[in-house]
Amino acid sequence: MIYGTKENQKKLEEIVGKTEVFLLDMDGTVYIEDELIGDIKKTLQKMRLSGRRIIYFTNNSSKAAAEYEHKLERLGIFGKGDEVYTSGIAAAEYCNEFYAGKKVYLVGTQGLRSEFAAAGISLAEEGAEVAVLAYDTTLTFEKLVKINRMIVEGKPYIATHPDAVCPAKGVFPPDVGSFIELLKCSSGRAPDVICGKPYTVMGECIKRRLRLPAARICMVGDRPHTDIRFANNNGFHGILVLSGETDRERAERTPDRPEAIAESLNELARYF
Repeated sequence: MIYGTKENQKKLEEIVGKTEVFLLDMDGTVYIEDELIGDIKKTLQKMRLSGRRIIYFTNNSSKAAAEYEHKLERLGIFGKGDEVYTSGIAAAEYCNEFYAGKKVYLVGTQGLRSEFAAAGISLAEEGAEVAVLAYDTTLTFEKLVKINRMIVEGKPYIATHPDAVCPAKGVFPPDVGSFIELLKCSSGRAPDVICGKPYTVMGECIKRRLRLPAARICMVGDRPHTDIRFANNNGFHGILVLSGETDRERAERTPDRPEAIAESLNELARYF
């Protein structure tokens, strides 16, 4: 799919026509840190007025959905009917589906702990039966020792997402993927399940929540190896935007092929 061709433009129009819900990656797709990408407010409003739903969709499990909503409201882009869905929420839903009633040891922030508790999951510091590893910006050595012990003991081991680093200005800080490698070195085990993009747990969760077939859902993001691979793995439409991490050269050589490529999300506005 070559950016700028008539074929690509036609495909963008077709995807928009078929899509009822847009899953939007945030950083690099809607904004870069606190700077909105182009006239994104107008684009998102046109999307809503056309009857499409918007779900801000992120792997970052260090924040609760309410924290993201606050930021989106502050930026003026959280509209009526919009939602936020994170890999942390998907992990909580997975625990409730497969480990209902089990005590969970969660390596995560207070925001995520609150979401797990609100989902009816019993969190425990001792005697837990399931280990969950999230992006914990309050990580301590004590937490690592506890979850490592559970992993070595063979307890079910779930990670929220696989990202090795978190985008930021300057040096990227380590994310869950880096924690996974550390614990793999010390325990000899990788997670039994990783919930977030590009895997299928988060996809199954969102389909169940939306009660829509995959063909009516479109993932839009700037990372081929997470956003587009996620779309492909789950049967969703996938649009790669060039407003963040990926440039045209990388877009043309990535093995994770999008259905279509757009300069930015704003390019879709003409089709609503």
